Amino acid sequence: MNAVATKPPPENSLNERLAHSGLRLTPQRQQVHEVLREKMDHPTADQVFMRAKSKMPEISMATVYNCLDALVTCGLVRQVTLDRGATRYCPNMQDHSHFYCDECGSVYDILQTISPEEAHIKLPRGFRLKLIETNLHGLCPDCAAKTK
Repeated sequence: MNAVATKPPPENSLNERLAHSGLRLTPQRQQVHEVLREKMDHPTADQVFMRAKSKMPEISMATVYNCLDALVTCGLVRQVTLDRGATRYCPNMQDHSHFYCDECGSVYDILQTISPEEAHIKLPRGFRLKLIETNLHGLCPDCAAKTK
């Protein structure tokens, strides 16, 4: 199992990506993006809000949701939905899968080795595969060690 430890693109690309999507850089968007880049642990919107609020006390939950939506729209962040849990946010835009620890709830990036071009998946006529998203479930090393 190879974890992906790649940091997202540098902060200067934030302004470029937002501008390309017709959005402007705001202090709030910059703060939310920074929160996601600081600790790439796939936080929920509530967790992003709490982290952003510690550095920007005036930020509201609605603003955090709007910032997350803008970052997803411009392709700097992806939404990760694992079963029926809260949506999480991932700034790693490389192709990768997610490993969910069923014990502690942590989410880890896992290197994805099969691209859509390499996948031998028979799709109905007219369909075109663009992305493969895989969620893996099990125990992280810490939780697995506790069950021995």
